[in-house]
Amino acid sequence: MNLALPGVSRRRHIWGETWRELLAVAVGALLVITQAANDVRGYRDGENWILLDILLGLISLVLLLFRRRWPLAIALTLGAVCALSTAANGAAAIALISLTTHRRWRPVIVASVVYLAGGVVYQWFFHSPEETEGDWIAAYVFGFLALGFCIATGLAIGARRLLIAGLHDRLLDAESRQQLRVEQARVAERSRIAREMHDVLAHRISLVAMHSGALAYRTNLSQEELQESSAIIRDNAHAALSELREVLGVLRDPPAGEEAAPDAPQPTLADLPSLVSTAESTDGPAELDMPSDLSGLSDLVSRNAYRIVQEGLTNRRKHAPGKKIHIELRHDGDSLRLRMWNPLPPASDADGGLPGAGLGLVGATERAVLVGGELTSGRDRAGDFVVRARLPWPGELADS
Repeated sequence: MNLALPGVSRRRHIWGETWRELLAVAVGALLVITQAANDVRGYRDGENWILLDILLGLISLVLLLFRRRWPLAIALTLGAVCALSTAANGAAAIALISLTTHRRWRPVIVASVVYLAGGVVYQWFFHSPEETEGDWIAAYVFGFLALGFCIATGLAIGARRLLIAGLHDRLLDAESRQQLRVEQARVAERSRIAREMHDVLAHRISLVAMHSGALAYRTNLSQEELQESSAIIRDNAHAALSELREVLGVLRDPPAGEEAAPDAPQPTLADLPSLVSTAESTDGPAELDMPSDLSGLSDLVSRNAYRIVQEGLTNRRKHAPGKKIHIELRHDGDSLRLRMWNPLPPASDADGGLPGAGLGLVGATERAVLVGGELTSGRDRAGDFVVRARLPWPGELADS
């Protein structure tokens, strides 16, 4: 039979029961010796009541072991035994303290009444004829003080247990919140890496797919055109692999004893003319109109604007190959206005284009929102596909 508290080790439980039993024995023995020294009736030499008192004290020690399973029943029983045995007082006091730790006043009051009644009955049967009224009052005062001490001790122990339980719950809640924050940060980082991978690779892979498709279906290409397309495929495939390694590098820990390599510089609007020039030479005409002075624009906003334009060029290659795209950037007060548009081919000519995940413009919209801007896209009345974005200038966000 295991009477230990949940979460308490066996060794700690055994020690806890042992010192409580020893304390009950010490208190009971001290009271019995006091009664015998005072020549109380039943405890004199040749009288056998002292043996019954000790026997009841031993029984109370056994009952004390079950106080956690039946706290009220054990406290009431030991309180009643105190009417016949002074040796049971130590066990009865510990049982009352254990009951009070639950901080339920009705059982405590009932047990206290039984405890006091047992003391009164014992005093009535075993009083000495020589005792005066003052001795009776002193005995009752001592009984009330002992009762108050037991109740106060039980309340203090119960309050301490509640405090420890509350601190434990708060610790578990803090750990749970910390794990939730870590998981949220992990998901956010994965989403950021996924967006970077899409922005970096979609542009390169679509270019490779377009030129490889031309090599597969066009049989009238000259040797020079074949070499030029093959070079474009090779260069963009190598560039895609290199950029992919840079993006995935943040997922790998550096070897022990080595410092992580510095991150490669991220593209900004200063690199936009080079991007447009490359797209113009491979995908079709492109017109760029942008401010020459980009001072005051944060690197975060500049980098996201670059990615939005890159996504627009990728969409032009997928859905309107060869059509001219116009890219216009304007400094308008505290905003950077970005506008891109290109004609769309007839629906019959649009079939068979490069496949798309449908997430490019979603990611571009997220980029704009994350820096405090907005992005819209769709077909206008002239039949052109238009992307409009507004980004903050000067950027108030720190470079991430």
